[in-house]
Parts: sequence; C-alpha cells; structure tokens
Amino acid sequence: MTRTGTLDPRFSEATAPTPWAEVEAALTAATGYHLVTVRADGRPHVTPLVGLWADDGFVFCTGPDEQKARNLAHSPHVAVTIASPGWDAGLDAVVEGVVVRVTGGPELRGLADGFRAKYGDAWDFENDDESFDPHGQRAPVYRVVPAKVLAFAKSPHGQTTFRF
Repeated sequence: MTRTGTLDPRFSEATAPTPWAEVEAALTAATGYHLVTVRADGRPHVTPLVGLWADDGFVFCTGPDEQKARNLAHSPHVAVTIASPGWDAGLDAVVEGVVVRVTGGPELRGLADGFRAKYGDAWDFENDDESFDPHGQRAPVYRVVPAKVLAFAKSPHGQTTFRF
C-alpha cells in the first residue's frame, strides 16, 4: 500500500519525506526489534525480540507468563522500534499502535512460515487455532496495528510521520 508521509521541518534537513516503500523495506528487513509496553503501574517496559512486518503491522509472539504478556493484558498500547547501527546513515523507525491477538490456523500457519523463512530453524513454530507452540509452551501471537509510524532518516536527517 502506498502511504504519504509528512516531513517535520523542525527536525529535518531533508527537503522531502522519506518514501513509505523505504520505511516498509526497513521494517521488513530488520531482524531485531524493541517492543515497548506499559506495566500496570504505568512504568514502561522495553524488551528486544524477533518479529515480522506483515500485512501493514508488526507481528510477534510471547509466552503467557512473560512481562510483556502481562503488560498487554493491562494495556494494548505499544511502540516498536528499529534502528540502523550508525547515527549518520540508514533509517530508524518507531511504530505506535495497539496490539490485537492473531488467531486462526491458516493465518497463524502463514505467520509461522514467515518466521521460519526469516529466521530459519531457530524460530520454527507449530501452531493450532490459538497460538504458536514453541518447545511445548504455548505462545499467543499478536499484531501491532499502527496508528502512526515515525521514520528518522539520517543522511540527510529528516523526520517523517505516517498516519494510519
């Protein structure tokens, strides 16, 4: 899907917004992400994780007893970040949105295939209609439905906002 972003001149040397195709390519190619959730007492929780950018959203799984799962039970509001290694080249991005549970055997199978294609046998999930089942521990699957994506270009520096 083609999206048009808005360049924020307050934080930009660039003269044009970063194209959505470039942002989507970076979100798709990333192999490491950081997920920000909110604890029940309002404190933030940040954790690195693997995931997929698929169907205009970020997909991840977590064990039901993990801190991020407990946080999601309290609040569906999250942010996901990616960063390129240098300060002067590449693209960083922040996805802000809410999570929804992904269920259904065919959809989960397609996502499990996506994880396997991206990460190899290290992330080889079986599934049923409700969750991935890595190593015998059920793992609910979530999709971050974006409300906003911020793209931070580095050469030249530019901040582009995409609204969903």
